[in-house]
Amino acid sequence: MFFSLQRRPSRSGTPRIRRHTPPGASPGTIQPHPDAPAPRIHVIHYTAETIEEQDVADPLALKTYLSREGVTWINVDGVGDPQMLEQIAQVFGLHALAMEDVVNVHQRAKVDEYDDHLFIVVRMLLAHEGIEDEQLSIFLGEKYLLTIQQHPGDCLDPVRQRLRTNRGKIRKRQSDYLCYAIIDAVIDAYFPIVDSRGEMLEDLDEAAPSRHTPQFMAGLHQIRGDLSALRRAIRPLRDALTRLMPDSNELFRQETQLYLRDCFDHTIQLMDLLDNYRDMCIDLRDYYLSSMDHRMNEIMKVLTIIATIFMPLSFVAGVYGMNFDTKLPGNMPELNIPYAYVGVLVLMATITAVQIGFFWKRGWLGSDGAAKVETKPKRHWD
Repeated sequence: MFFSLQRRPSRSGTPRIRRHTPPGASPGTIQPHPDAPAPRIHVIHYTAETIEEQDVADPLALKTYLSREGVTWINVDGVGDPQMLEQIAQVFGLHALAMEDVVNVHQRAKVDEYDDHLFIVVRMLLAHEGIEDEQLSIFLGEKYLLTIQQHPGDCLDPVRQRLRTNRGKIRKRQSDYLCYAIIDAVIDAYFPIVDSRGEMLEDLDEAAPSRHTPQFMAGLHQIRGDLSALRRAIRPLRDALTRLMPDSNELFRQETQLYLRDCFDHTIQLMDLLDNYRDMCIDLRDYYLSSMDHRMNEIMKVLTIIATIFMPLSFVAGVYGMNFDTKLPGNMPELNIPYAYVGVLVLMATITAVQIGFFWKRGWLGSDGAAKVETKPKRHWD
C-alpha cells in the first residue's frame, strides 16, 4: 500500500501521522514538508456564456477575479512554498488555522465553517499498483472555489471537461455546484478501486479450495490492508457530508442540497461494499486457517496410523532380537523350531492386516478422515 509523504504506513498498515510544525509554535504556522513540490496555480473563470483558462505565477493577480462576474476556480498543485500560500490566504481572506491544515496533509475528511467561506477536506484516491492517498483542500466562497492539492495530477479532469464543453448545468450554477461536482468526482473515483479489490477477493475465493500457499495469505492480507485504508478515507467523508446538507448552510443553496444527498448515498454504498468485502476477507482467512488445520490433522492422522501399525511389529522384533542362549531352559525354544523365522513374519503380517482392517472399519482410512458414527433410528418426536 502506498501513502503520501505525511501518511507513511507502519508495518501493521496504520498510517503514521507526522506533523512538521514544531511543538509550541503559534496557531496558524504554515510549515510544509521539505520535499513538497512548489505550488502551481491554474485558474478557470467561467460564466454561462464564456470560459477562460490560464496559469498564474503571481498569487496577488488573483484579486482581479474576485470583482468579475461569474465563478472562478483556482487550483493549486503543491504546498511547498509557504510564502505563496500566505499570499493566497491574504487574497481570499482565508483563516490561518485552515492554512495550517492545508500543509499538514494528514487531515481526515472534515468541514470547518468560517465567516465568509467553508473549508472542506476530502481524501482523494488514485489507483496505481497500490492505493495512493492524497489530501484535497477546498475553500468555498460566494464567487470562487479554491482547491489545493499535494501533487499534480488528480481525478478532476471530467469536471474540467464539463466546464470546457458547457455540458450539463455546471456553468449555469454558482460556486457551490462546482464544489459539489468536485466532491462527486472524488467519490466516483473510489468505486473502480473498491470494485477492483472485490474482483481480487472473488478470484481468491475461487482459488481458496485448491491453494494452500503462503502467497494466498499474503494476497489476502494485502487486500485487507487496502480495504482498511479505503474505509479510513470514506467514513469521515460520509460524516463531513452530513454537515454540508443542513438548510442553515448559506453557501450551499437548497437546489444543490439535493445533489449532496446523492453524494451521501454513494458514500453509504461504498461503506456497505467495504463492510461486505471486509467480512469476506475474514471468512476467507478463517476458511484458509481451518483448511490448513484440517490438512495438518490429516497428516498427523496418517503418521499416527503408521506409528500404531509398527508398534506391535517393533515389539515382536524386539522380543526376538534379545540375545539369550537358546540352549538353556526357558530361553526362547521356538527359535530352534523349523521355519520359525517365516512363522514370525507371518505373525507380523497378520497383526498388520488386522490393524488395517480395524482402521478401515472405523473409517480412519477414509478420504474424509472422519470416523463412522453409529446412528440410531430417528424417533418421531426428534
